[in-house]
Amino acid sequence: MSSAAGMRRHDLIMSEEQAFNALEQGFSGWLATVGQDGMPYCTPMLYICMDNRVYLHSTRAKGLFRNNIDNNAKVCFGVDDPDQVYAYGRFECDSALAYQSVIMTGEIEVIEDLETKQRFCERLMAKYGKKDWDRPSGFFPRLNQIAVYAITIQRLTGKKIELPGVSQQWPAIDRTKTPNAHS
Repeated sequence: MSSAAGMRRHDLIMSEEQAFNALEQGFSGWLATVGQDGMPYCTPMLYICMDNRVYLHSTRAKGLFRNNIDNNAKVCFGVDDPDQVYAYGRFECDSALAYQSVIMTGEIEVIEDLETKQRFCERLMAKYGKKDWDRPSGFFPRLNQIAVYAITIQRLTGKKIELPGVSQQWPAIDRTKTPNAHS
């Protein structure tokens, strides 16, 4: 797995370990595929990390998403965790977002093995389910009606901007990017 090659903002780069931890802890992400016509297609997905791969699911019914990955297994998956927009200078354009984001590329495959699909569903419910739901756990009678996918990570990058303390934000400190400009 490679990381951070070609990134412009080296001051924001997360280590590979930090990026993987952010990926594991993220809530949802966007999976980008490419169609036969070369057009990109991006789908919001719930996911889990398991066995050093990213797992997702959808219906078994074939639509644009499934046709795209059947045609081209190369995908991109992104997760972000926004914090707050803050001012660092005296003009409106001198604003930034505190956040962390992870982008990974890799190859996706369809998982048919029922044991892996069962483990995926158990982990998915452990991540997203509510403890007070009074339902039988570990019972997934429709495993054959879902498609489970695993992405083998080939490249993983992460960036992070911490929210500065109030004493480090404008107006306490003026970090205006065009200091000689006048409104």
